[in-house]
Amino acid sequence: MTPHTQPNTPEVLSSTKRALLALQQMQVKLEALERAKTEPIAIVGMGCRFPGGADTPEAFWNLLQNQADASTDVPKSRWDIDAYYDSNSDAAGKMYTRRGSFLQQPIDRFDASFFEMSRQEVAMLDPQQRLLLEVCWESLERAGISAGELRGTSTGVFLGMMSHDYLHLVTDSLALSDFNSFTGTGNSYSTAAGRIAYFLGLQGPTLTLDTACSSSLVALHLACQSLRLQECSLALTAGVNLMLSPIVSVVACQGHMLAPDGKCKTFDASADGYGRGEGCGVVVLKRLSDAVAAGDQVLAVIRGSAVNHDGPSSGLTVPNGVAQEKVIRQ
Repeated sequence: MTPHTQPNTPEVLSSTKRALLALQQMQVKLEALERAKTEPIAIVGMGCRFPGGADTPEAFWNLLQNQADASTDVPKSRWDIDAYYDSNSDAAGKMYTRRGSFLQQPIDRFDASFFEMSRQEVAMLDPQQRLLLEVCWESLERAGISAGELRGTSTGVFLGMMSHDYLHLVTDSLALSDFNSFTGTGNSYSTAAGRIAYFLGLQGPTLTLDTACSSSLVALHLACQSLRLQECSLALTAGVNLMLSPIVSVVACQGHMLAPDGKCKTFDASADGYGRGEGCGVVVLKRLSDAVAAGDQVLAVIRGSAVNHDGPSSGLTVPNGVAQEKVIRQ
């Protein structure tokens, strides 16, 4: 052998050490990437408007602890239930329930100047968007985060939303000549999330999605994924629903989906449909490591989530228990 190929020379040992060091560094990076894929997500702030007067997380917790019934008759401020009610579940154009879970707080009040909006714009603004702005602001306050600090950051907005009741009311009450650009921005799903990012100056992923009753949970799943992929550093995740028109309730009753007493009785033998409800909930999310490093108050930790579809079942709106068991295991 020549001196250059002898296995115990300093040159060969140095080369071997460098290769081992490179492998160790690569292993550390791979392990970090694997940890990032499943890093727990911290909830560092919350805000809500829920039935039963639960307009703070504490009030909502008390309502749950007291097992309070938040369902009521349909308020006259929403629609005249006597004009739409019929106990006959097959009556066309009618609903066989008089009840639901409605907000006690007024939904026709809004501090337009605080959110830098004109009266003309607010007149066309879906109350769901008004609620989102208010509750997002409150959730940031509760997280101890100054809205000004978020301007220009990669904070994301992930919103679940599925109803267009206000647009129905506007369409029924106005002539086509009364419509303006605010009619579109005030009632579109995309603008609902975009308006939050615009007002706060956020530049992270911003989206609104409609997957029916699972909308806010799927939004939460996507927010967690985005945080783990480093697409955003903080995420506002929200769900909102207001019942302003009888249309959806009438349609649901035509499909015999609603419970006559307006109450959900999930997993109970007495279950006979679901009760419609309304409200707005927002959670502020961070990667757990970032929350701990910042000294944030961690209210809860999300360790996993998954999404699938029921696929084929006995009907388009009928749940598939096997598929739902699968997603829970996933």
